[in-house]
Amino acid sequence: MELRENERIDDLQCGGYRILQNTKKFCFGMDAVLLADFAKVRPGARVLDLGTGTGVIPILMAAKTQASRFTGLEIQAEMADMARRSIELNGLEQKIDIVTADLKEASKQFGGASFDVVTCNPPYMEDCHGLKNPEDTKAIARHEVLCRLEDIVRESAAVLKSGGGFYMVHRPRRLAEVMSLLVQYRIEPKRMRFVHPYAQAEANMVLMEGRRGGGRQMRVERPLIVYQEPGIYSEEIYEIYAWKRETGDRGNAEGAERSVSMPWRCM
Repeated sequence: MELRENERIDDLQCGGYRILQNTKKFCFGMDAVLLADFAKVRPGARVLDLGTGTGVIPILMAAKTQASRFTGLEIQAEMADMARRSIELNGLEQKIDIVTADLKEASKQFGGASFDVVTCNPPYMEDCHGLKNPEDTKAIARHEVLCRLEDIVRESAAVLKSGGGFYMVHRPRRLAEVMSLLVQYRIEPKRMRFVHPYAQAEANMVLMEGRRGGGRQMRVERPLIVYQEPGIYSEEIYEIYAWKRETGDRGNAEGAERSVSMPWRCM
């Protein structure tokens, strides 16, 4: 595949899959990988990934689940194009669709109760003031420029089948808002896991599972610790990424937030 300016191909080391990324645009990070690992998908399920970006979550989940079909919804044409080329690169055209459209109109695009699972790694920041370029790819990925958290929850509730699963990663500081919106739109919170950079540090991510029309009972799982000490990931992170310790590969603070070709283990 011919690469365009500033593009590279990263090896996901999962099912032999690779992904196109643009070093000048927003690249996926650890949060997307953790979400793909956290989500539970039954065989034959139809999965929608809202704001799919370069399609990393559908590609990873195609390797580790037996879902029948994945759809990635992305409003930015350039990112959607990269996602489609990654799908083609991996020969996943019969498994993954990429649709260029506004997630605020997902229910109009696909119809109600049309998916078994919805995943989303949304923009975390609600304050858009001071952005130099609100149309910039990185700004759109990080700030609620084109959609709000309520848009995501509302449309997820609309497209999910009864009993369908909703999976999202977000910041703990917005957890009360997340929980309130889920309940408001009848996606009952069912499972939650906090992610901490170190065992003694506050959580900086939270993984959430909700169930469309589910009962009122939620499980809080044990924390996921990223680093056991500076520069060395925890055993669980090594398991998720399946780094071979004997090769001398080691994580670092920069690498955890920067998207590079991170090994992945298919479960």
